[in-house]
Amino acid sequence: MQYGNALRNELASTATTPLIGIYDMYSASIAAQHFNGFFVSGFGFAASYYGLPDIGYIAWPDMVAFAERLRLAFPSHHLLVDIDDGYVDPEVACHVVQRLERGGASGVILEDQKRPRRCGHADGKLILPLEEYLDKLNMVLASRQDLVVVARTDATEESEILRRAAALAETDADVVLVDGVRNVEWIRRIRTVIGDKPLLFNQIAGGKSPRLSLPELTDLGVDVAIYSTPCLFAAHTAIEDAMVNLKATDGRLPDTQLTGAVGVAGSTQLLERNISRHHNPAVVRQGASPVRQPAAV
Repeated sequence: MQYGNALRNELASTATTPLIGIYDMYSASIAAQHFNGFFVSGFGFAASYYGLPDIGYIAWPDMVAFAERLRLAFPSHHLLVDIDDGYVDPEVACHVVQRLERGGASGVILEDQKRPRRCGHADGKLILPLEEYLDKLNMVLASRQDLVVVARTDATEESEILRRAAALAETDADVVLVDGVRNVEWIRRIRTVIGDKPLLFNQIAGGKSPRLSLPELTDLGVDVAIYSTPCLFAAHTAIEDAMVNLKATDGRLPDTQLTGAVGVAGSTQLLERNISRHHNPAVVRQGASPVRQPAAV
């Protein structure tokens, strides 16, 4: 299955493509009912798998295994995977990219941060010398076959942002991402310096970038938008509320028939759809947009 080309075809459309950040199989199962593309967020995975902040704790075999599980359950969804800095070494980055491609990933994001790394919307980020990052990026590009590669810079100084964005656009990377863009004017400037290269915009609740709708992003020339943490932060709020209510009622569970809350039947019904998708990739999801079926190799 040519998952990379399927994602490229999606990005070639005139509207901005949304990819929804999921953090585990359950959040993906819910998001799959509404959107046809996932972003495997490093922030969400570090939080859910390790209970730690997104500052470099992720081990690549864990991320690869998660992506493989996602592909088995969601054979038709676009699947863009955050691989941070490629787990430090260029050789490791190439190995991870090859493993992810064989496991069914549609694409990866490779950043130019150096250790200790930070979330793209945090302060204190350090970046590699441009030439060192380009060497790593070009090795990754040479090691992929069909996989989409997003070249990401975490530069924060204005002239360096534009210098790096222009340099990334000159490579064979499929898409350029400048993370932590602070205003609309800077999106326009980046769009100008990268020419016709597709542009990705990262939205995270409470982050440094402006909150923009998909039509607004389309007007700005943004080709793909990743929503890093909507599922994770929604779960945080809902679980906190559920625990407060459980204490307030002395441990009495809510009546799901009265409240309309999800119970065992609704949860089981959701998860049974993954079995159907696994055995029949052509299954159409209720409420989701049609998904282009990747062409056979």
